Amino acid sequence: MTIDLHLHSTASDGTTPPEELMRLAGAAGLGVVALTDHDTTAGWAAATQALPPGLTLIRGAELSCRWHGEGESIPLHMLAYLFDPADEHLVAALARVRESRLGRAERMVALMRADGIDVDWDDILAHAGGGTVGRPHLAAALIRAGLVADTQEAFSPRWIGNGSPYRLPKDDLDVFEALRLVQAAGGVTVFAHPRARVRGRVVPEELFAQLAAAGLDGLEADHHDHSPAERAEVRRIAAGLGLFVTGSSDFHGTHKKVRIGEFTTAPEALERIVAGATGATPVTGVGR
Repeated sequence: MTIDLHLHSTASDGTTPPEELMRLAGAAGLGVVALTDHDTTAGWAAATQALPPGLTLIRGAELSCRWHGEGESIPLHMLAYLFDPADEHLVAALARVRESRLGRAERMVALMRADGIDVDWDDILAHAGGGTVGRPHLAAALIRAGLVADTQEAFSPRWIGNGSPYRLPKDDLDVFEALRLVQAAGGVTVFAHPRARVRGRVVPEELFAQLAAAGLDGLEADHHDHSPAERAEVRRIAAGLGLFVTGSSDFHGTHKKVRIGEFTTAPEALERIVAGATGATPVTGVGR
């Protein structure tokens, strides 16, 4: 069984609609996938309805979080699986984060336009199609304008990457609050790409024990932004804390070059996710 627990659709910053994403996953021979759009469950219904026979869907989301340490603040992402999508406290928190993402993106566009960069906010919203707006949407606008060749170039310091004058902070969930919210909604949590130094600063190692004590369930080890040494580091940390590890593609469609199912999760980790969740259950496609 091939298991990929980190996929994005047009409900956030992927380029593939949820229903098409499920068809792609089935055609790629995957047995289990998780839809984990940023801070939203908007793609769940379409993905569920489009499941091909035999493909199992783990419904989830990728939460925008932040750790506030002494004198520093580091953003991070938390994968939440099989939580109750109607939990009022989690729903309200995710809505606040989405509003922050939207305002941040609009301000970034205004900064670029002030410097003569030809990107248009209304055009970006139209291409987002109602999905949670993020930097990949701005990258796509830069590509359409012929200013960059691809998303990788757009995410450089010259444009909207780390160190760029156009990259602005957004309001994220405190990571411990996020853990509490997901737990209360019956979900299971996995720290996404926790050692991806290519993305910027990573949290200090002592934080992992604090997160585990607060209820963190697993760590994402195999990811295209982790070097082999970083994958080994994640496994060492997880083993020391009794956490399971996952592997995932973090597929975004054409926004990234990674292919669906490029990194996968062991069945034992999936079993722990399903056993630990009380907010929702996996859904498997049946013959029509």
